[in-house]
Amino acid sequence: MIELSVGAVRITAITESTSVLPHDVLLPTSTLEELNALTWLDERYVSADGTLTLTVQAFVIEADGLRIVVDTCNGNDKNRPTSFGHMLQTDFLERFEAAGFARDTIDHVLCTHLHVDHVGWNTRLDNGRWVPTFPVARYLIGREEYDYWSAVAPASTGDEAEIMADSIRPLFDHGQVDLVETDHVLCPSVRLISTPGHTPGHVSVAIASEGQEALLTGDFVHTPVQIGRPDWGAFVDTDPAASEATRRTRFAELADRSALLIGTHFPTPTAGYVERDGTAFRFRY
Repeated sequence: MIELSVGAVRITAITESTSVLPHDVLLPTSTLEELNALTWLDERYVSADGTLTLTVQAFVIEADGLRIVVDTCNGNDKNRPTSFGHMLQTDFLERFEAAGFARDTIDHVLCTHLHVDHVGWNTRLDNGRWVPTFPVARYLIGREEYDYWSAVAPASTGDEAEIMADSIRPLFDHGQVDLVETDHVLCPSVRLISTPGHTPGHVSVAIASEGQEALLTGDFVHTPVQIGRPDWGAFVDTDPAASEATRRTRFAELADRSALLIGTHFPTPTAGYVERDGTAFRFRY
């Protein structure tokens, strides 16, 4: 568990799992030689042989009297034969509640996008039925994102149909979904910003309080490696060109504004600052 503060806003990150994978699996155009040239990279993110470490984690934002969960990891009992979250059995929910967050005290659940590792704990299995994990929360889903996956999922050869069936549609069945735009304002300190490319309707979460700012990324960036090489896109990006453009734009804004970057898949240290480094950027932990 990691705790951060941005002005009066408190942010708690709770990890579901940690995994490692070769750099050229996640970032197909990357090379070990170019990776090792990023001498500022921390070994907690990438090893000398180019193995990347990533986490799957959820964030609880406490702001303006609200509790907001951002992204809900893979979840338990989910049938995901083509994904890494297949039929997991973790103690994530117990640790979530032990951190002081009873499920019925969550006001909003925000999905930055609808990939498998960001929506799983939207629901839980209860007597053979999928029910909302957070019983009184409003689930905020981007309208553009939802429309895209609703069209794509039925013909997909991956797990998209299962994701929609067990992690999205039950929320609608219980009347707990609000479809929102990519600039939606949750409260005075928290708003969405559009960060397309990884998925068409992908959003990130901008936080501002008492003169301090932060950006919770979602998946427009997966690893600090991409801060040094914004041209290296993840193999799961639906629009690589748009994804690169988003990274370059947002990194420049973060550097110019000295705003904290909180990486959804960054292991500890999960947060830091983007700084200009010639024509690219670097990450200060």
